[in-house]
Amino acid sequence: MDISLEYYKIFYYVAKTGSFTAAAEKLSISQPAVSQAVKLLERELDGSFFLRTQKGVRLTPEGEMLYSYIAAGYESILKGEELLRRRLDLENGEIRIGASDMTLKYYLLPYLEEFHDKYPGIKVSVTNAPTPETLEYLYNGKIDFGIVSEPFTAKASVKTKQVKEIRDIFVAGSRFSHLSGKELEYRDLEELPIICLEGLTSTRTYVDQILKNNGVVLKPEFELATSDMIVQFSLRNLGIGSVVNDFAKEYIKNGELFELALKRQLPPRHYCIVTSSKNPVSIAAGKLLDMMEGNS
Repeated sequence: MDISLEYYKIFYYVAKTGSFTAAAEKLSISQPAVSQAVKLLERELDGSFFLRTQKGVRLTPEGEMLYSYIAAGYESILKGEELLRRRLDLENGEIRIGASDMTLKYYLLPYLEEFHDKYPGIKVSVTNAPTPETLEYLYNGKIDFGIVSEPFTAKASVKTKQVKEIRDIFVAGSRFSHLSGKELEYRDLEELPIICLEGLTSTRTYVDQILKNNGVVLKPEFELATSDMIVQFSLRNLGIGSVVNDFAKEYIKNGELFELALKRQLPPRHYCIVTSSKNPVSIAAGKLLDMMEGNS
């Protein structure tokens, strides 16, 4: 059965508006053309889909069943058209990004400021989440791209680009001044009151794995939700903070904290941009990526 999709479109608007006249106005065609299309559809499907009322028309039981399927399909088409327009629109488009507190504050934010100045009409939505959750958002098509920190394991469909090197360090306040300038082995950390991130964040996983590979297992004094909190606890001499250097550099610079001198620094890692071949980025998102990668 080869029925014109235009008939289904007209049927949808008649059912949605409850009026042949209103459907005709919506579609910018004549009312007789709407009536003829509905008659042809009823003939092709051997059914009767509308009952006339004083206020217009209403669906028959057969019409209601057909409408439930037509509406789902046609509204999916409309949604797809809208998403496409938004992807192609550099005036009123939208970009969806996944980023942690760390990658947002110390990498992404300056680029967002620059991009907003250049394209003020584009809406930017940032979903704040640690690396594992950001990757899940990418897999599920909920974001255009993510900014994550190593280490992580991603699906084959994910493209990764390293964009900034970062270092994991241990910092302390005045209570631990006797350690300032003293070279420490990894094993010395086991004897200190360590403050670190909780849970399976990429930062906690990375530091724990490096130390474990060297026979060291930390038993933290405090496990906190954010690196900013770790810095604040360290400033109050509640322990030795394990953080990415970006979080502590201003406090180290002004002398409120100092970095413990390890004989072997923890190997550096990176912030990375992750995109998916299954989720082609919008033109707007592509412009921002170009800016971040130095191509604009």
